Formats: sequence, structure tokens, C-alpha cells
Amino acid sequence: MPSLGLSLIPVVVLIGLLAADVVAFGEDSSYGANQIAMLLAAFVAGGIGMARGVQWKAISDAIAHSVSQTTEAIIILLMIGALSGTWLIAGIIPAFIHYGLQILEPGIFLFAACIICGLLSLATGSSWGTVGTVGVALVGIGSALGLGEGWIAGAIISGAYFGDKMSPLSDTTNIAATVGGTDLFSHIRYMTLTTVPSLVIALVVFLLVGFGGAAAADGISSAFADEFGAAVFAAFNIHIGLFIAPVVVIVLIARKVPAAAALLIGTLLGALTAVVFQPNVIRDVAGLGGEANGFALAAFKACIQSMALESAISTSNDMANDLLTSSGMAGMLNTVWLILCAMVFGATMQATRMLERITRAILSGVKSTFGLVGRTVGTCLAFNVLASDQYLAIVVPGNMLKDAYAERDLAPENLSRTLEDSGTVTSVLIPWNTCGVAQSGILGVATWAYLPYCIFNWVSPLMTLTVAAVGFRIKRLSKTRR
Repeated sequence: MPSLGLSLIPVVVLIGLLAADVVAFGEDSSYGANQIAMLLAAFVAGGIGMARGVQWKAISDAIAHSVSQTTEAIIILLMIGALSGTWLIAGIIPAFIHYGLQILEPGIFLFAACIICGLLSLATGSSWGTVGTVGVALVGIGSALGLGEGWIAGAIISGAYFGDKMSPLSDTTNIAATVGGTDLFSHIRYMTLTTVPSLVIALVVFLLVGFGGAAAADGISSAFADEFGAAVFAAFNIHIGLFIAPVVVIVLIARKVPAAAALLIGTLLGALTAVVFQPNVIRDVAGLGGEANGFALAAFKACIQSMALESAISTSNDMANDLLTSSGMAGMLNTVWLILCAMVFGATMQATRMLERITRAILSGVKSTFGLVGRTVGTCLAFNVLASDQYLAIVVPGNMLKDAYAERDLAPENLSRTLEDSGTVTSVLIPWNTCGVAQSGILGVATWAYLPYCIFNWVSPLMTLTVAAVGFRIKRLSKTRR
């Protein structure tokens, strides 16, 4: 196994390159520069490993296995891009924004957005599905209300990850319970001790910020709601039938239909909705203008274009034009690129055992329950940063630390809860983690821009540390065996 100093070299290289990227490229650093940084850092890690006798085949096999685990996530991302395109030309997203502007006020928007996303994610077990559907619409509504995009994305992500974390339908919730060695509902009940207070703190912050005006952005007037509504009604046929597709998608995900399949069905329903209810938009997107002939060809062209490429709806309002755009699948390709590069780096670090060495150093010298919980939090964070994958940040630390918790007479719920409080919710805060990359790409808000405002995601690991420090309701194995 390599020394700690040697193992940290690729990490230092990665951090240095990422910092340089931010200085040189700013918010555009994730559009190529960060990908190069991760590949170069992986090259450094692989070079050190091979110099120490690690075979290239072992590294390439680890990379292949790591990349293969992203297949479903990549498909989901592409389908979200396609869905947003067809829902745009169908008038679904414009309708969401319009009615949202009528219902939501700037003062309560962040609070309401967090609750809405929390409930939907709790019902569906999918933070990605929540962010990719309702979340996209809420970004448009919040922007139209004049709120900063960082605050909007922070409220959406806070709610989505609360619901995902507490839902029995969630994959991470099931994984954490399994790895920790407890049953699912015991795990969820035990999580309420830290998760509910974390959500309450987030909601209070969102309320205070909303009514205090701290989340307001410059340049957008509240009168925009009326202007936007007029522009939408001039461009689209707005009525209740537009909401069939969103309802179907929510029902499908709630019934545990695979997310990719549910999103594909939602995409096709969006295309059908556009063809039936928005013939003028179909002609405009297809470039036929007012021509009456060849509608079938226009419908095919417009639907495929909206799924795959950029679509834009032109209205009489410039601000509405900025909101009514979609990049389709093509808009997700940069996100896919970043995910692949991140997985290459994480797999190389794992194959060369550098990740293992860094983790061992983090866990050395643990002497108390608080120390063990603290090191668990640190290890999960390290895996989210170094391995760039949420699942690895749950599974690997969980397997490594299970015996340590048992030796200290700590019930497995303590481990499973800590894995979720630190591994699940912080993944979205790392710009090169698969979750951070995905949510940034879906919402169109840079990770660095929303990172400070994901209040729930910041408070959760701090709450689990606080509970461990004061010894509140720490469940013991000796008591459960009586």
C-alpha cells in the first residue's frame, strides 16, 4: 500500500488544477477544464501506481467497472434533457411557470419550493426525478419572481434530498440500511432525530431570507408575472390538459417504475401533447411558420429536435424568451462527460489503493463515539470528493466501519444514519461528484453558485455530529438485545 504522502499527490494535483480552472474560466470551468483536470490527476495516480507495481489491467478493469455503474445515471440525464425539450414545446413548463407566478409570492417561494420538492421526493424516492421535473419549473418561476438562482437551486435541492433521504422508495436509503445492517424502517425512524431538525432549520432560513429580501436578484420586476402570462397565452394554448404528462410521470415513479422508463414515457407524452395542443408552436420550431401543408413532417421534426437539440420559444417578452429555452439531450452531454472523467479518477485512486490509504489515515486514533461518528462523516465526505460517487461514499465507509460500531456497542442504526447524513446529502455539493454534476446540469445553475444555499445539505452532517457530541438518543446494541 502506498504511503499517505504519496497517496495525497493526485489529490493535491486535482485540487490545484481545479482551483486554476476556476481562476481561468470562472463558472465555465465545468465545460471542459475540470474534465481535463480529473483526467490529468487520474494519469498522475495511475503513473504512481504502475511505478509501484500495479498492473495497467487492474486499473483499466477498475475504470471499466466504475464507468459501467454510471450507465443508468447517464440514461436518466439524457431522458431529462429530452423531457424538458418536449415539455417546453408542449406548453407544460410555461404553464407551470405561469400558474406558479400567480400562486407563489417572492417572500414564501424558497420555503414553498423546499416543501414541494420534499413531498414529491418523499413520495417518489427520487431526488433526480424531482429536480428534473418540478425543479426545472421552479427555477423558471423563481427567476421570474426575481430571486437569485443560487437560492432557488438551494431550496429545490434541500427539499429533494430531504425527501430522497427519508423515502422507503429511495435507493440510497435502502443501501444505507443494508450496509449498516439494520432494517429499512428502523433506519428511517432513527434518521428523524437528525433529519427533521435539519429540515426545520433550512425552512426557517428560507423563510427569513425570503421575507428579508436577501435572495432577491437585480433587474427583474414583480410586474413581470403579468407580462409573462400575456406572452405565454399568446404563444401557447394553456389549459388543464397540459398537466396530464407530469401527473403520469409522478404516478409512474411513485409506483416504482424505473426512472428512465418513466421519463421516457413523460417525454413521449410531452411530444404528443405538443402535437395535439400546440400546432402553431410545432410549425415554428420546425421552421414552417404559417404553412398548412406537411404538418406530420413538421411534428416529427419539432419533436425530435426538442428532444435532442436546443429549442427556443419566441414571444413578445425578452425575459420570457430567456426562460422558455431548452437544450434537449445535447445540453446534458457536458454533464455526461464530466461524470465519466470523475469516475475515471475515482476508479484509478481505488485501484492503486491510494483511496484506501487516505481513508485509513482518516480513521486512525478514534477513541470515542463522537470521534467515530466524526471520522465516519469525514470518510463519507472524502469519498464524495475523491471517488466522485454517492454510492461509493455510502457503501465503502459502511463496510469499513461496521465492526468499529459494533465494538463500541453502537446499534447499526447509528452507522446507517451517519452514512445518510454525510454521504447522501453532501454528494450534490461537490462540483465533480456525479450528483453535483447532474443537478447542476439539470437546473442550469453552477454547483459553486448553489453550494452555499443548500441549507439542509450543510446542516445534516453538522446535526449528526451534534447529536453524537451530546449523546442524545444514541442507540446501544446491549439494550436492543434485551
